[in-house]
Amino acid sequence: MIYSLSNLNIMKSDRILVIGANGQIGSVLVEYLKGIYGEGMVVASDLRVPAHPAGIFEKLDASDAQGLSALVKKYKVTQIYHLAAILSAKGEQDPLRTWNINMQTYLNVLEVARQNDVRKIFYPSSIAVFGDQAKGQAEQWSYLDPATVYGISKAAGENWSNYYFKKYGMDIRSLRYPGIISYQSMPGGGTTDYAVDIFHKAVNGEVFECFLKEDTKLPMIYMNDAMDATVRLMEAPKEKITVRTSYNLAGMSFDPAEIAASIRKVIPSFEITYKPDSRQEIADSWPGTIDDSQARKDWGWRPAYSIDKMTEEMISELRKSHIHSLKH
Repeated sequence: MIYSLSNLNIMKSDRILVIGANGQIGSVLVEYLKGIYGEGMVVASDLRVPAHPAGIFEKLDASDAQGLSALVKKYKVTQIYHLAAILSAKGEQDPLRTWNINMQTYLNVLEVARQNDVRKIFYPSSIAVFGDQAKGQAEQWSYLDPATVYGISKAAGENWSNYYFKKYGMDIRSLRYPGIISYQSMPGGGTTDYAVDIFHKAVNGEVFECFLKEDTKLPMIYMNDAMDATVRLMEAPKEKITVRTSYNLAGMSFDPAEIAASIRKVIPSFEITYKPDSRQEIADSWPGTIDDSQARKDWGWRPAYSIDKMTEEMISELRKSHIHSLKH
């Protein structure tokens, strides 16, 4: 992965805690941050410790405020990336549990950070905060009327971020992630995760059964772009940050038929079928495109990947891992 952040004033003395390090974003972000700040400056944490963790890894239940506080003190943490959450599709299976986990863990982060003078917090929001009022294109200040408990919790988290900034002066920064596509980890229960699974099926020579209609256009972003945007936002000068709820972020927008067509440019024999399920209703409540002009204006955000560039890299990397798994 390329670290294109040389023009930023990175504080190499920052000690960073990543909560939810085993997830789709966390597993990649931890390695990305290590490449920038150094392995010894990044503390990964999650409910489960991997069998062979690389670098510093601590078991943490983010709903345990005392345990979180102890970790922050132990490592003298100055930045927290809070990634632990139950995602959209899984969240609808148990809405109250999803609300309790998503909100309590974030409130714990805010309070522990406030009490321990943590310098900076990253809070991931999502396009799930948008609903029927943002059909078509979602603007930065579009009305938020989320249709899922995941989206409701993310919208509430955005408001808590803004509250802690205004009341306590805490430096909290956030991105509304679109669907994230990566080869490094498996789908994690999100509605946009079909756009990850489709590549695994293509590389394995399998027919992909899509749970969305072929013309369901959704905003997406390639993981490399998402990582660049995340750290670029976190390292931007404080005076450049004008949005204290969450910045809109966009990479590309496409529907299942378009991503299938892009895959066929590399794997002509690829086949896709369609069997929409309950996730179609969730997708229908989200915007098709995102206006991220505020992020571009404030801290210079620019995506580097098109749909075809992303497809070529995804297939290339998954083929490498497929060959490796066959050898072992």
